[in-house]
Amino acid sequence: MTPIKKAYGYVTRIKEGKTQVLVFQHPIAEAGIQIPKGTVQAEEDTEYAVIREIEEETGLRNFHVEHLLAEDLWENDDGAIHNRFFYKITVSNAADEWDYKPTGGGEEEGLTFHFFWISTANEVELIRGHGDYLNHIFN
Repeated sequence: MTPIKKAYGYVTRIKEGKTQVLVFQHPIAEAGIQIPKGTVQAEEDTEYAVIREIEEETGLRNFHVEHLLAEDLWENDDGAIHNRFFYKITVSNAADEWDYKPTGGGEEEGLTFHFFWISTANEVELIRGHGDYLNHIFN
């Protein structure tokens, strides 16, 4: 079975000298608090995929992909193996919080995500797997 490629973005900013990471509250309670991420399309570069996912899920346009933080193989709750790519992204001009309707279609059609920033790895409980590399941001 070929692993499913997933691109994750730790969108970061500096506020009052502290690093913060962008997260969002999913409107479906079981989906919890997440970071922007999505499936890499066939023949798509993972860095391009994370850019596309951030634009589709957050509405942000003015950001920069710094570098790949980590790549791993991970077993999802449904038993599928994901080949995950975590990128550090920087943004210099973003609101403290906002709501956005994702534009990627599919399962997210008609939903509204509520975005906000966290300043520590333990400030909120992210859904399983999303916080696995926060220690590379908050150290």
